[in-house]
Amino acid sequence: MKYIQIPETEGVRRLSFYLAMEEYVARTIDEDDCFFMWQVEPSVIFGRNQLIEAEVNMDYCRKHHIQMYRRKSGGGCVYADMSNVMFSYITREQNVNFTFNRYIMMIVSMLQRLGVDARPSGRNDVMVGSRKVSGNAFYHLPGRSIVHGTMLYNTDMLNMVGSITPTDAKLLSKGVVSVRQHVCLLKDYLLLTLDEFKKFVHDTLCDADIMLTATDVERIEELEQEYLSPEFIYGNNPRYTVVKKRRIEGVGDFEARIELKNGIIRSVNLMGDYFLIGEIDSQLLDKLKGLPLEHDAICRALPERIDDVVMNLNKEDFIDLLTL
Repeated sequence: MKYIQIPETEGVRRLSFYLAMEEYVARTIDEDDCFFMWQVEPSVIFGRNQLIEAEVNMDYCRKHHIQMYRRKSGGGCVYADMSNVMFSYITREQNVNFTFNRYIMMIVSMLQRLGVDARPSGRNDVMVGSRKVSGNAFYHLPGRSIVHGTMLYNTDMLNMVGSITPTDAKLLSKGVVSVRQHVCLLKDYLLLTLDEFKKFVHDTLCDADIMLTATDVERIEELEQEYLSPEFIYGNNPRYTVVKKRRIEGVGDFEARIELKNGIIRSVNLMGDYFLIGEIDSQLLDKLKGLPLEHDAICRALPERIDDVVMNLNKEDFIDLLTL
């Protein structure tokens, strides 16, 4: 696997730069597997299909100078700062489950070599014992898959708790003490400094480096502008007349905003931290337009399997979300 480096003449870049860098590498670097690490000033990053006001404490973030960004992958909201490190993995592999499992096991194996009792868990987490040390998400580009995630070496727990607004189903008791019961920090398990840990990751996972050029950096900065646009970050809240919320185990939290007229569906917008692996509009939501909001009508209109659109989503669970 090749490690991607940039010629740095400046200080720490914004989180949006590294999201654009992933996309640029996926579109332009002709290698089977690429990887890089990055760190940012205090920032929150939320998933493609999430509502910022539901996931981020914007007042806290503004008061404490924590930047807010949206990514193109699904999954939930996370906090990052200079005391932890983010991983980006770009591969040719197209099978979602294989890509995700391969990456997670690669990280687990790397941590185990350091003597950390790491294990994969659930859809996208790496655990040490019963506590999470890494959460990850992915998305597709033509011919490429991108997986990216956190690695908690250390972090500002007060900012982590204050900046993110999790649902009660994910975190029943809020506060630093509660969060510390759910997450762990690698510094408590290693004798390595953060820089030594990063070197170990680099040397363990990668066999050569690729240095991007100044021209590459300019093109990444051009891509970055999309991630910095208010339209992308804040989104356009859809019109709706009905809101249905549900957590589906193994899939994620959902909020379906349904616009109805005389009981007929005009549009559906599906928010949440689920992982999207297909074209949700053409393959799923567009098929609902013009239907009555009734189980049987929706069942007839949808294909038998929809887990090729939303990872692990069962057809009946989706219909129940909309109709119950």
